Amino acid sequence: MSLERLWAGWRAEYIAEVVAAPLDVEASDACLFCALGAAPPDEAQIVARDETSFAVLNAYPYTSGHLMVAPLRHEGDLDGLDRDEANAVMAMTQRATTAVRTAYAPDGINVGMNLGRAAGAGVPGHLHVHVLPRWVGDTNFMTSVAETRVMPEALATTLERLRAAWPG
Repeated sequence: MSLERLWAGWRAEYIAEVVAAPLDVEASDACLFCALGAAPPDEAQIVARDETSFAVLNAYPYTSGHLMVAPLRHEGDLDGLDRDEANAVMAMTQRATTAVRTAYAPDGINVGMNLGRAAGAGVPGHLHVHVLPRWVGDTNFMTSVAETRVMPEALATTLERLRAAWPG
């Protein structure tokens, strides 16, 4: 079966109006990631931090070991990072994948960003990279039928495991 398309050219005007409307985007002083980056590591569940970026547990993980990497500076667009910040975020993401592999021995790892509200960003004003382990067959009936995820370990345990596995 092929994908069918329904052309609705009239929607372009509506979309342009929505895009032009002001968004209720968080200011940096109220931003979740800015607050996490500035908080004490244990309080914020920070796995690692350097001068430019940090890795933090996802408080609502898809799987055990799900963490996020973000720049310390409040920035919502990838092209808004300077070269040093972009390199630091990527290097931290590489270390995060190494830690996830070491701590969890997954069959694969999802790494990705949702840039902007329309792309699914929960915090559209501060970019962040998701890093999460995946296993063959890790989707079960609870997620499919009950829209519920069963997490086999506490976040405190995840934090300990990832910190212990974090590469020097």
